[in-house]
Amino acid sequence: KSQSSKEDHGPIFLTSVMFLGVIWLLFQGSPLQLSQIKARLAATNPFDFGSSQWVTSPEPLVMQGGDPFLRALMRTISASESNTDRPYHLLYGGQTMSELTRHPDACVKIVAGPNVGDCTTAAGRYQFLTTTWQAKAQQYHPDQLAWYEFWSDYSFDAEAQDLVVHRWLADTDAWGVDIAQLLYDGQIETVLEMLSGTWTSLGYGIETNSMSAHLPTIYDEMLAEELANVDPPQ
Repeated sequence: KSQSSKEDHGPIFLTSVMFLGVIWLLFQGSPLQLSQIKARLAATNPFDFGSSQWVTSPEPLVMQGGDPFLRALMRTISASESNTDRPYHLLYGGQTMSELTRHPDACVKIVAGPNVGDCTTAAGRYQFLTTTWQAKAQQYHPDQLAWYEFWSDYSFDAEAQDLVVHRWLADTDAWGVDIAQLLYDGQIETVLEMLSGTWTSLGYGIETNSMSAHLPTIYDEMLAEELANVDPPQ
């Protein structure tokens, strides 16, 4: 009887030991491994959401430097996409996310327009969809991930949002034209129409809003500000 009892409970005991061993390995690993585990667990938690206030003029960019004409265009885009006091934290509909460690990938229900009833993951100053952000971050993000960091997320911090968009707009291969040159030539309406397929609130498309008609004037104001901030040549 004693021998039979050992045989019956042996597999259960061995399985328990193996399970405890796996748990021990997980929590006795290197600090880097443990931090990665914690980060992935934290990434599954929902963001804390707040609210923002509309402003009368687009906020200055966080990034430093760059082409003043493209900088003015970026602020003009945000005038129709995210004209609030917390543009980098903005979600579709006016809520804000509490932190910018990654794109929130929160699908918010659309309440007006031709896509009402669907949901959108638009977020940040330039209202990046999750898929668009992932694609453009791979090309233009200032902190490129190594090949072995395929599980990681690109930071969605304010400076990174600006830099990704500035580099995207400056990339003539991406658009088939030199956007900066068009701006130098005073063709802001041509540029806005061309970009309206990407940022539909710029006008000329399905989601023209109350700001759309004023964007050329806003651009002129933003350009004057940006040019005034350019350091004169030494």
